[in-house]
Amino acid sequence: MPADPGELYELHLEESRIEDLHDPVLVHALDGFIDAGSGVKLAVDHLLAALPHTVIGHFDVDQLIDYRSRRPVLTFEEDKFTAFAAPELNLYQVTDGAGQEFLLLTGPEPDSQWERFIAAVGQIVDRFAVRLTLGMTAIPMGVPHTRPSGMSAHSTREGLLASNGTWVGSVQVPGYASGLLEFRFGQAGRDAAGFAVHVPHYLARSEYPEAARQLLQAVSDTSGLTFDLSALTERSKTVRGEVDEQVANSEDVAEVVHALERQYDAFVSGQGKGLLAGTTALPTADELGAEFEAFLADQQGPGRD
Repeated sequence: MPADPGELYELHLEESRIEDLHDPVLVHALDGFIDAGSGVKLAVDHLLAALPHTVIGHFDVDQLIDYRSRRPVLTFEEDKFTAFAAPELNLYQVTDGAGQEFLLLTGPEPDSQWERFIAAVGQIVDRFAVRLTLGMTAIPMGVPHTRPSGMSAHSTREGLLASNGTWVGSVQVPGYASGLLEFRFGQAGRDAAGFAVHVPHYLARSEYPEAARQLLQAVSDTSGLTFDLSALTERSKTVRGEVDEQVANSEDVAEVVHALERQYDAFVSGQGKGLLAGTTALPTADELGAEFEAFLADQQGPGRD
């Protein structure tokens, strides 16, 4: 007999304002797959810092996490261990800027039992009569920071998003729990969608708040939730200024960015074969990114993030 998915989690409804939940949205943001520019992390941090929230459930990470592959931090002081940073996969009840309640599931992506985990999330969705499930991802792309951030949107049925956009042909990507969750929810007839913001891949290892702003704006536009994104907007302007200054100080790096801009503009205008076209005279995105990353590393100096 298959193990009960309900044994993976506990709900703390005495901590919730259950009467305030009316066909809520569930936003899920799991750490462990890919998060270029820390876009997803920054988005979650912003929500939990800016909005009232309560933990109303948690998953048993001992059943889901491989500690040897992602070792939690132990703190040692003088002659003893003093702290353990235990991983937490929590379900939050959050109140948006207009007083609307929604659910946020965030924490480490399970290392195992994906199907059982997804079935458990399905139980939660049914328990709270969730009307829409939304996921967030940030992926590195060969795009310049001087152009609008692109977004790949996907959903379980037509009409759920204003505009999905389409890939030419098909692409296979490494599996991840949030993607599989959306797929399984679609098979079950549940409404679910996801957003993958495109981050300039030469900035993928730095914090890129514009990615978080774009993700939360997409969630807001699709769900009707209200978020004050002014803080992320200001941080985005600051980071943009810092990168622009570094570019302006190097002729070689400026040409790298201009080459990416030409690739981007050719793609958008339909005059080229795409951002990663191999038939143009321009350097490849990987070559451009490698050169720019090396420059940024020199600017930051040793030991700096």
